[in-house]
Amino acid sequence: MPDKEFWDSHYNAGQTGWDLGSVSPPLKAYIDQISDKSLRILIPGAGNSYEALHLLEQGFMDVTVLDIAPTVIRRLTEKTKNLSRGRLHAIEEDFFRHTGKYDLILEQTFFCALEPERREEYARHMHELLGDGGKLTGILFNTVFEFGPPPFGGYAGDYKKLFAPYFNFRTWAACYNSYPARAGSEWFMILEKK
Repeated sequence: MPDKEFWDSHYNAGQTGWDLGSVSPPLKAYIDQISDKSLRILIPGAGNSYEALHLLEQGFMDVTVLDIAPTVIRRLTEKTKNLSRGRLHAIEEDFFRHTGKYDLILEQTFFCALEPERREEYARHMHELLGDGGKLTGILFNTVFEFGPPPFGGYAGDYKKLFAPYFNFRTWAACYNSYPARAGSEWFMILEKK
């Protein structure tokens, strides 16, 4: 089971083949159309936090990132120390122990980093962390990987069964604007808390 040391050693060694080096195109398109900059936003398993940096650049005022790897939290804190706009909370913590209430949670390669047996717990905890009407939005891999794990793959039909008890499906579709190397393997979701 991947743990804190596993992830931290990968970031320290630069062994981050999953890292796009920028905001994923589907999430960037979603973020760029949000007008309410006061939303309380959480990004779990944030890694290099391109999405968090983009949110700050777009003027969002309440962004929390979680990761169990101290290296990425330290790097993000250093990168953002001089940013005057936006409020960023960078927290080194296990997602399943985190408490709080958010209007929006962004999913980007966190779900696939978890062992499949924890996925129902993930769906339940996401539900707990969202306030009334809150949304879980992001990208899931709709494929099984020949390498790894992690990442742990799977298919949208199976994921839908996990989320159905907790969320209403606002968008549940294949990504049309994936990063080229991921085209055809990503699924986009906007799920609203029941």
